[in-house]
Amino acid sequence: MENWYAIADIQQIDSPSVVLYESHLDHNLRQMLKMVNNDTGRLRPHLKTNKMPEVVRRMMGFGMKNFKTSTIAEAEMAAKESAESVLIAHQLVGPKINRFFDLIHRFPATDFYTIVDNPYSADMLNTKASAAGKEVPVYIDINNGMNRSGTEPGPGIVKLADRIKECKFLKLNGLHVYDGHHRDTDYTVRKEKLERGFRDVQDIYDELKQSYPHLQLVSGGTPAFTTHRLAEDRICSPGTCVFWDWGYDEKLTEQEFKFAVLLVSRVISKPARGIVTIDLGHKAVAAENPVDRRVKFLNLSGYELLSQSEEHGVLKVKDWENIRVGDVLYGVPYHICPTINLYDEIPVIAEGNKTGVWEITARKRRITV
Repeated sequence: MENWYAIADIQQIDSPSVVLYESHLDHNLRQMLKMVNNDTGRLRPHLKTNKMPEVVRRMMGFGMKNFKTSTIAEAEMAAKESAESVLIAHQLVGPKINRFFDLIHRFPATDFYTIVDNPYSADMLNTKASAAGKEVPVYIDINNGMNRSGTEPGPGIVKLADRIKECKFLKLNGLHVYDGHHRDTDYTVRKEKLERGFRDVQDIYDELKQSYPHLQLVSGGTPAFTTHRLAEDRICSPGTCVFWDWGYDEKLTEQEFKFAVLLVSRVISKPARGIVTIDLGHKAVAAENPVDRRVKFLNLSGYELLSQSEEHGVLKVKDWENIRVGDVLYGVPYHICPTINLYDEIPVIAEGNKTGVWEITARKRRITV
């Protein structure tokens, strides 16, 4: 529908702001379930994108009760919403280890897991678990080509599994693999590369299953979701698709998600002919990409985002005469995850009107523990 994003009571919404379209959020959650034939056991969605108790509550209403997070704050948020289990897929170091055990103590109804990719981390975790008198389920993190974290497929993984078995307070719960580096626009190419890079992982998983029949295989994120969902022994961890963004909409053309979160910005000046300034600086949208790959406006054509400073965005526009100070622009962020992290709250839109405001709780590094 044309102009589906237009908000009737837009003057209630300050700018810059993110806004959430409730019907599109529900569509995306239904689509996630559809992709795994409504088997919620095949899903462990990542909460790094939404960071909101209200969204977690909505996901749980759809039957999703097991989640993955990057931060302790995200894990605490999920536990407060009575998540059944949370996998913190970020190897714990320093004070985070104590915070992890604080979570276990404070939320006994939620099962907490984490990842390890080396014997030292396993030993450290085992020592803390012994002192706490708690058994900790862990996943071995595998690096199958992204080179960000994990142990490379090979004998080292079996050795690490044996080391974990020797740790009396650790339990090997599964393998964790994130292969987000496969982002080819052509799905056939992406799938072939992903499966080729996954062969060794699958072989190791099959081998370990003989000794650990309960072992799980948590695989991928949103880019790999289309592929991993086809293998029934893989648990999928999409996250970005809950909200969707310009970057994935451009690359993952086979996925049928909708933009559930947009940016609202306003024209604040017309400093020179052909130039307008908006209140969308790089403090209001993820700035890790080149300036022309940060936001795509839905209700403006013939423009170029020339530059951004902290609170200003400078646009070169063709239709300068007809643009007025105060005009509202609706934009799709190229990368929604770090964009959401810039805001404390988000207005919720239903049937073209603001119906409430949700707190983006887990943008904090610390909530309680």
